[in-house]
Amino acid sequence: MILQRVEQSEWLSNAYLAVDEIGGTGVLIDSNLATDPLCERVEREGTTITHILLTHHHHDHVVGVAELAERFGGVPVLAHPLCRELVGAAVTGTIDHGDVLETGGLEIEAIHTPGHCGDHLALRINGADCLTADAIFKGTVGGTGAPGATGLADLRASIMDRLMELPNDCRLHPGHREPTTVIDEWESNPFIRLWRGLDEPGEEPCTVGPGDDDRREATLLLWAPDYDGGNKALVRFADGTETITGGSQVRRG
Repeated sequence: MILQRVEQSEWLSNAYLAVDEIGGTGVLIDSNLATDPLCERVEREGTTITHILLTHHHHDHVVGVAELAERFGGVPVLAHPLCRELVGAAVTGTIDHGDVLETGGLEIEAIHTPGHCGDHLALRINGADCLTADAIFKGTVGGTGAPGATGLADLRASIMDRLMELPNDCRLHPGHREPTTVIDEWESNPFIRLWRGLDEPGEEPCTVGPGDDDRREATLLLWAPDYDGGNKALVRFADGTETITGGSQVRRG
């Protein structure tokens, strides 16, 4: 199996090409306006694209998908049922948790991983690689504070009970930036270490919000690097609610 990614320079979002063999059968995963290198490889090597799969509905992962499907003769675009509702007619069919798409020499299992958003899917290919989209990245995890997120409890369950249950050597290919492995994240990801009870949460006061007029007092439980060079924070509000948000939303001290 061949897996290639392209990264969009502004959003740092990834799109992928998975092929069973050179000149064989393949699928495209997500669309990010930077897929030309993948498409050119498909056309150069004579690969047959049978499907486009979407991990979730966010703009940086679906933009241009209708045009991408048309480039390969209007191939089916599959996504979670909620993603189909949110994206609209560009999504032509659905896949859900436990469904397995078999095409050529590829077996692609859909794993529902809500938290970052309700329609979020991870995609495990041939039992060896898993595309985790925006649930988990190298050294960090997805946010749960944006509209459409289903919350921290869902994200934690998706990561700890589903993704971290994959074999230690399973390669994880996120929706942004470079790949990692299950064992690397199990041992070193700050959020996972906190959830495992290996590290203690912080107690630093902070405020959280997009602007000065709508900030909320909170406790900063974890401050960690994010995939884009910034930071990501786990915070607890006064009512006990916890969420993961970008560091730019947090004012420390």
